[in-house]
Formats: sequence, C-alpha cells, structure tokens
Amino acid sequence: MAASPALGRDDAIMAVEPSHVARPGSQASSSNATDQDGAFARSRTRTSAGSGRAPAWWKVSLFRGMVKDVRRRAPFYWSDWTDAWDYRVVPATVYIILPALAFSLDMFTKTDMSYGVNEVLLASVLGSIVFAILAAQPLVIVGVTGPITVFNYTVYDIITPTGTNFFAFMCWVCLWSLVMHWALAFTNACNGLRYVTRFSCDIFGFYVAFIYIQKGIQVLTHQGYDEAFYLSVMVSLLVLGFAYGCGIVGESTMFQHYVRVFVKDYGTPLTIVFFTGFVHIGRMDGVQLQTLPTSKAFFPTADRGWLIHFWDISVSDVFLAIPFAILLTILFYFDHNVSSLIAQGSEFPLRKPAGFHWDLFLLGLTTGVSGLLGIPAPNGLIPQAPFHTASLCVTKIVPASEGNDSKDHPTAVIDHVVEQRVSNLAQGLLTLGTMTGPLLIVLHLIPRGVLAGLFLVMGVQALEANGITLKILFLLRDRALTPASDPLRRVSKRALYAFVSLQLLGFAATFAITQTIAAVGFPVFILALVPLRTWGMPRWFTSEELGLMDGPTASEFTM
Repeated sequence: MAASPALGRDDAIMAVEPSHVARPGSQASSSNATDQDGAFARSRTRTSAGSGRAPAWWKVSLFRGMVKDVRRRAPFYWSDWTDAWDYRVVPATVYIILPALAFSLDMFTKTDMSYGVNEVLLASVLGSIVFAILAAQPLVIVGVTGPITVFNYTVYDIITPTGTNFFAFMCWVCLWSLVMHWALAFTNACNGLRYVTRFSCDIFGFYVAFIYIQKGIQVLTHQGYDEAFYLSVMVSLLVLGFAYGCGIVGESTMFQHYVRVFVKDYGTPLTIVFFTGFVHIGRMDGVQLQTLPTSKAFFPTADRGWLIHFWDISVSDVFLAIPFAILLTILFYFDHNVSSLIAQGSEFPLRKPAGFHWDLFLLGLTTGVSGLLGIPAPNGLIPQAPFHTASLCVTKIVPASEGNDSKDHPTAVIDHVVEQRVSNLAQGLLTLGTMTGPLLIVLHLIPRGVLAGLFLVMGVQALEANGITLKILFLLRDRALTPASDPLRRVSKRALYAFVSLQLLGFAATFAITQTIAAVGFPVFILALVPLRTWGMPRWFTSEELGLMDGPTASEFTM
C-alpha cells in the first residue's frame, strides 16, 4: 500500500471522501497487513526524512480540517444511531463504566478529598454525552485516565502550599487550555498525526499500563496492617486472576461460541460484583476493610458549589496558569489523538470516516466546562478506547477449508464492527445514574482491594496487547519454533534489540519523571518521541527495518 499523495498536503490527514467510505469490511491476513503497513511506514519515512520539497508550513487554511471532518461524517450520523440495534452494544456499555470508579479512589486520596467519586463520574458523563452526540469519532471513549490524574495531583502538590485556591487555579488552566485546543483545531494541527507511528504509541501505552499497575499497588499499601492488608492483597490478586482468566476463556476454543462470548463480555464486571460480596463470607466478614469513599448524591465531595469562583484568584496566578495549560494541551493533543488512532487501528475493519480536527475542538470545549465545574478534564482513554472498539467487533467462524491462517482448524475472525453512538451515550447516562443516592450506597460497599485488583487487570491487559511486550516475547522465543512467516524474522537481532531498547528507555524516562514533582512536565517528553522517530531513527535504522518493526497506528483509511 503506497502512501496517499494527500498526506503531503496541509489539510489531508484524513483525506477520505464519503464516496470511498462505504466499502465492505474486510480483513487481510496478518502477514499481508503487516507488509502493507510496513510499505506505508517506509513510504512515510522517506517522505518526512528525505523529501526535497519543503512543506508550506506558513500556509494555514483556517477551519478547513474541521469543515472537512463534519462534511465527511455528517452523511453517517443517522446510521450511527440506527446501527446500534445490535447485541454487541450491551457489553460494550457495561465494561467501560468500571475504570471511572478506580480512578475516583486515586484522585480522592491524592488530592486530600478535593476530587472524589462524584467529580470523576461527572467528568465521565460530560465526556461521554458530548462525544456520543457531537463527535466525529464516537467509538473513542472519553473519561478520566491515568495521565490526567498524574497531572492533576501534581498541580495540586505544587499550588496548594502557596495558598492559591486550587479549584480556581485549575479553572484558569482549563480555560487557557480551551483557547489553545481551539487554536490547534482551527489551524488543522491534527495534520501532524501523520508522523505518529506505533513506536511512540507503544511507549505511551506501555507507560499507561505501568501507571495502572502502580496505582493498584499504591492502593494496597494504604490498607492498614495484619488481616486487612493481607485480605486486600489476596482479593486484588483473585480479581486479577479471575478477570484475566475470563479473557483467556473468551479467546480459547473451550465451550460453545456463545458461552465464550458471554464470559469475555461480562467476566470482569461479574468478578467485581462477586468479590465485593466475597469478603463478607465467614471469618472474612469480621475484617474491617476500607471501601470506596462516596459523598452526597449529585454534590461535590468538598464543601463547595459546582460553579467555580474563578474570579477569586490574583491576576498573577491567572497568568501563572498559562504554562500549566500548555502542558495540559500537549498531553491532551497526544493522549486523545493516540487513543483515537488506536481505537480505530488497522486491525478493525471500519467503514465510517474519522474526524480528528473536529474532535479536538470538542475536547477543548469539555476541558473548559470541566474547569468551570471543578472536575477533572476528560479525554480519550487508553486502553479503554481500543477495548471498546474490540467489544463491538462481531466475529464469525471461518472453516479451515476456506484458507484461514490456522489451516488445521477453524478460527474466529472479525467480520465487522458495530460503529454507532449509543454505547458511548448509554455509558454516560448509566454513569450519571450512579451518582444517585441508592447507587452511591452500593458503590460504597466496594472494597478498595477489589478496586486495586481492577487497576491490576487493566494494567496487565494493556501490557499484553502492547507492541513492546510482543517484541520482547519474540526475542525470548525459541527461534526454531517461531513461524517463518513472522515479519520480525526478517529483521536482524541487533536492530530489534536496539529498537526495543530505545522504546524501553523512552518508557523508563517518562515513568521516572512522573515519580517526581516535575511530573507535570511529562507531556513534553512524550511528545518529543514523535520527532525522534521521524527524524532521528531513520539515521540509525534502514527503511526496511523500520517498516518491519514499526508502522502507522491506524490504517490509511482512518488517516
């Protein structure tokens, strides 16, 4: 697959006209897809590194990207609702509610009860409803995730000792960030996504996965001593084992197809419910476990109103918020767009176009509103966004006689994706319902050890699917038992070790900086990975090696 000529123009990061969109969902074999992705990556590398024509960077056609996004997606708006009459929408809705509960606990403890369950739930509601109704990419799940929690509590640690009102300061950070988001959207800044490849996405995903695991361990370290600590650790590991085991069963050949699908769809939610009650069996009921802290229904956790008094702050602090807003904008530009790319990855046979510029505009809107309400700003979630798309995939069994990759036995392949808006909207409405008094009482029953296990589950699942993990496993595998068709066999061990080492170094540096007070600046480091890949790595690796080890995050259709 050659790189589209449109990739060389300022306004064509998603140059796919509606007439080209309604193509049947088809999926090539993994080897062919890899070769095609490699060819596309090599072509793009040559374009970015060695093109003799200087890009006309000073020519900016304001609003062009946003207008094209709306024009491309508008013809599919009605079908986004009618296509939702599919069973796959139900499990996709149920699964994505749980992570918000885990992050509400983390925000509660790290900000001295400034943010709690209601703030995190309301942030998820805001992102879900706005993006479900208005977004050009409704498959992307928007909410509160690891990187934004790190950003928020780091700002809290920096600002609170100075005596500045934290909520008023964060409001100005979000308002300044709104302006910056809109400036990026108006000037078609998402065209820069053409340079984002699996290299930087895998590093960021690896980082997010370890953040989840770290959060789970941190929750356990605050569960007291003796019986409470031991029971919390045991329950968290049981949650991890059972939830992960459900995923293994869902991907296996055990039981009938509908049983495997049910276990895979509802295994994690049912595990959370079961172990919430499990701790009350027998002698365990006598152990005092800490549970998820909740507050009054539809009220903020702290003693304040929902509207932030952003005027109760000095002028100097208003302008001090600008550097923090720049960092927040960089984080959201990368995090949200990478979430969008991965959620619409080349492994998913999508038929409806994407729209990055318009969604960046909406992200600025939700960021500003979040500041005014005193809630964490929502953005695209990793790994929930790709998990959401995966849960919407409809599979079919391909007999061995039809020439699938596993020639000795039938295999399940993705037939199509249920591309719709209802699961995102339903998730937001259900989350809003959990802010009612009776459901908050139920949520208060969830032990923190169970939430720690949920963090571990999300972290392990994200690691399992990460490209860095897959390359490490390839290096550890017996070469004699590695399929000859594996593309990585055509790469020298030296090049592969060097590539993986660079990725691990990038992850280690990012993770290390987030353990310090300088964590607020980690978005700059993450964004710096993109020019490193675009202009630095072609000097160290051949185009063929990069084409085999790296590739575009999403298909040319999505880009």
